[in-house]
Amino acid sequence: MQQTQLTRYHVWDRSVRWFHWINVLSVLALFGTGLVIFNGKTLGLAGDAKILMKELHVWAGYLFATNLAWRIVQGFRGSHFARWRTLLPFGSGYLTELRAYLGSLRSREPRHYLGHNPLGKLMVILLFLLLITQAVTGLLLAGTDLYYPPLGGWIAEWVAPAGIDPASLVPGDKSMVDAAAWSEMRDLREPFIITHVWVFYSLLVAVVLHVAGVVIAELRERSGLVSAMIAGDKVLARRPVDMSEQGQ
Repeated sequence: MQQTQLTRYHVWDRSVRWFHWINVLSVLALFGTGLVIFNGKTLGLAGDAKILMKELHVWAGYLFATNLAWRIVQGFRGSHFARWRTLLPFGSGYLTELRAYLGSLRSREPRHYLGHNPLGKLMVILLFLLLITQAVTGLLLAGTDLYYPPLGGWIAEWVAPAGIDPASLVPGDKSMVDAAAWSEMRDLREPFIITHVWVFYSLLVAVVLHVAGVVIAELRERSGLVSAMIAGDKVLARRPVDMSEQGQ
């Protein structure tokens, strides 16, 4: 019986792997605290407990946003397969490559890739758009709800009554704010909180699809997708289609 020869390729550098797992942990923390906050009335969450949960949510958000910003920068200056030009589904040959990949799935001999396959690239751009939107809206809401950076100081100055030090405002205490200014601020906040909530649900669906796609691709291709995001290496039985891109 002929034995299949496997070849090991180093694909994901340490910065990509660190980003991935920090992102996983911070998103899980945001999902958990966000669901508690959103269902606060049902759970009996109020007062200091609600403020504490929002603070935990915001601090997890800072970790999430900082990690995401670092990954965006790495997309311009990182290793070959970390760069946007190899990650995103753009370029004149993408549709041709997508059709070829889908055809290989039907033939039960899927094409192997060092980087993301063409379907994976679509998921990458969807996830990053959702993550960036969630980070931007979340940072604004940190200011409107808790007077936290980056916009909290400006929000506090806006809603503080004349003669009151904005730094003395207490999150959740409406008795300390100017009622008219508070109402204007909440009107400004409304489209951002709506976007934040809907992107949360969209991101939840996208994460489920992403995990399902990884499991299906692993079963079909046996390319070590999960282990590659831990150790950085893929072990493949066939020559990867995109190997020439890296010059291997």
